[in-house]
Amino acid sequence: MKLNELADNPGARKARTRVGRGIGSGKGKTSGAGQKGQKSRSGVAIYGFEGGQMPIYRRLPKRGFKNPFRKEYGVVNLGTLQTAVDNGVLEEGANVTIAVLVEKGLARPQKDGLRLLGKGELKAKLAIEITGASKSAIEAVEKAGGSVTVLAPAAAEAETAE
Repeated sequence: MKLNELADNPGARKARTRVGRGIGSGKGKTSGAGQKGQKSRSGVAIYGFEGGQMPIYRRLPKRGFKNPFRKEYGVVNLGTLQTAVDNGVLEEGANVTIAVLVEKGLARPQKDGLRLLGKGELKAKLAIEITGASKSAIEAVEKAGGSVTVLAPAAAEAETAE
């Protein structure tokens, strides 16, 4: 096979419809937009408009509460850390910080920090610095001979710095 013989399978690429090119094209004159009216004009976006009737999103009752000060933490489980130690991603006895976890791909960067949870089993001795941790996670890490340092949340650090 040569480079000049490379080609897509038949039907793999469909040509775009060129509208407004005569009635013989099937999409001529009004270009598929119908006759007159608001929707035949350009720049129309009437999502949720119900012709002047009170829209459904205003007719239905609103419930619940959205806390604007809610903290969103990423999660790291003990089992994930043990797997990382077993696979050689982390060394036993290492100092594990949020930056290390993100760099090694064990957690995603989060706005309010990371929280250590007690799912799984940890046998390796690790010194962990993290935004938050559950009681069971702290107990498991200390049982394995490690330590957990709980840091202040990132948002709180920013406020105290001002």
